[in-house]
Amino acid sequence: MKNLFVLSVCILLLLPLFGEAQVRVLSENLEFSGKIGTSQRQSLILQNESNQTKEYQLKFLRGNIGSSQNLKICISEKCFDPKKELSKVRLILQPNEIFTDLYLDFDFGISELRGSFDLHFVNTNNIRDIFVVEAVYEVYNPVEDETNHRDITLGSVYPNPSHKIAQIDYHFKNPNVSARIAINSFIGNPVAEFQLDPLQNTLVINVADLNPGIYFYTLFVENKNIVTKKLVVKK
Repeated sequence: MKNLFVLSVCILLLLPLFGEAQVRVLSENLEFSGKIGTSQRQSLILQNESNQTKEYQLKFLRGNIGSSQNLKICISEKCFDPKKELSKVRLILQPNEIFTDLYLDFDFGISELRGSFDLHFVNTNNIRDIFVVEAVYEVYNPVEDETNHRDITLGSVYPNPSHKIAQIDYHFKNPNVSARIAINSFIGNPVAEFQLDPLQNTLVINVADLNPGIYFYTLFVENKNIVTKKLVVKK
């Protein structure tokens, strides 16, 4: 009888865990990758799979964010520093809502580093109702190999090798010229082409769908081949 009573109490305590749908993080495998001194924003998509309005508060920030790195959590246009304003990070999710106004801003700092961190959100009315956002980051210090053309300067791709996102920094000296980046496979087959925007300074390339291997990217200015460099894609 005593054992039955203990078992019944345990079941009652566990009911909130299994009887209530959890919030699902649709933006999985968050990865921040960039060079020293830059920053990056990633969006988070959450889904409240229950038919109840839920409020969540950020309870824990765990991980090994470096002393020169900085993380901010933004809800719509309002941003918070989780190291100083943990209790202010609150989310209200309507029944069956897909929430898209949550962002993470990550400053890469001044030193090369790899790490990860977790954000633990807890339902303010039920401490057993939680969801966790997981993220990893990598900070690069790319070797400066700048192409200095009279109309544009172009840096080398980073990170290189790359497995998800590759970036190329550039600067237009003459905003009236037409410049583009063409990517070809090792044997010369066209893979992708990007027109460079004079109002921007960085080209972001999604390489996640490319097969591992060696590629070449070429800068064209007014349809003239200026320089060709190597990009390595890994998985």
